[in-house]
Amino acid sequence: MLKYWVWLAELPGLKNPSRLALLRHFGSPEDIFFADREELLLAEDVPPAQAELALNRDLSAADRILADCQRLGQRILTIQDAEYPQRLRNIFDPPLVLYVRGRMPAMDEEAAVAVVGTRECTPYGVACAERLSQELAASGAVVVTGLARGVDSAAARGALRAGGIVVGVVGGGLDVIYPPENRDLYEDVAAAGVLLSEYPPGSPPDKAHFPVRNRIMSGLSVAALIVEAPERSGALITARLALEQGREVYAVPGPIGAPVSVGCNRLIRDGAGLAAEGWDILRDFQERFPEKLRPAGDLPAWTPLPTRRRAEPRRRPEPEPEEEPKPALRTVSRSGLTDDQIALLRVLEPESPIQVDDLIETAGIPARRVSSALTMLEIDGCVKQHDGKRYTRTVELSE
Repeated sequence: MLKYWVWLAELPGLKNPSRLALLRHFGSPEDIFFADREELLLAEDVPPAQAELALNRDLSAADRILADCQRLGQRILTIQDAEYPQRLRNIFDPPLVLYVRGRMPAMDEEAAVAVVGTRECTPYGVACAERLSQELAASGAVVVTGLARGVDSAAARGALRAGGIVVGVVGGGLDVIYPPENRDLYEDVAAAGVLLSEYPPGSPPDKAHFPVRNRIMSGLSVAALIVEAPERSGALITARLALEQGREVYAVPGPIGAPVSVGCNRLIRDGAGLAAEGWDILRDFQERFPEKLRPAGDLPAWTPLPTRRRAEPRRRPEPEPEEEPKPALRTVSRSGLTDDQIALLRVLEPESPIQVDDLIETAGIPARRVSSALTMLEIDGCVKQHDGKRYTRTVELSE
């Protein structure tokens, strides 16, 4: 029954890898619900503290969510449903359920491209996102984006202008419009494509949700396009997740002195495809989707908007402040962490970045498991990535 899926997906404190491991062990959420403590503790890859959370048999939240979905016209897609995209199901950490509003395309048959970038974008970034997404949609691709302020919204507008299908993956409940000015855009996307979320109705757009939802955008797609991204950007997390999922990554080049183009220029330097038009991406997938893709040669000529900045008045240089003592690292409990995550945190240092290859050798963990564990640790704010795929930890393990 659907209510057991919602119960499992919304169990307080239960992490998604534990949900998936329990599902692999028992086969269905209903069997998990009726399992006793001894049976739950036998589930492989589930820490005992996580397994015991499944002893919470309160179904009131699930009943409320199901009622909200019916009232709001949303439906729930579970990971075992035939309509659930196999492309997404195959990633390391797929969502257990998806809340859906609109018409879900057959994603496994579509050349879907995730178009993402910074919220604090320039006019150049807005123009590039709109234009390239318009070209992608006009050439037969599905545009996947997060509907956030800035590049994401521009990408959705461009694809809709071409009459294309847009998949909007949001970081809160589908009924919670964020940013508020995107209400009309939400409606347009739901009418022309689909809105998706792993969060139930009424969920606020919490800051921690956005890095987590990025894995869904890349997981639904065959490629990711990064339009503008500063050195620290959620779009770069999407790019890394896309690479780990075996997707192609493309980036729009920008001025070498522009802070919002640092991430894109580095991606291109490190081997990402340079995208100056939509077909720069889609030509790589034409043989894979011969019936879907064709060059859109009838779009009007386009000149990108220049980035204009207001001149700032000269100021006297201020004395540099004295260096403040570094704050103490926050402490995290080992319960809820996997054995791989604990092993990596024991190896990592707070101030001396360690390369991934050295982590693999020192921890004695296979490369794929190290990559997956690092992804989840970064999403949870327990590690930080530096240039050259080097990592430091940002937490202390409790004893």
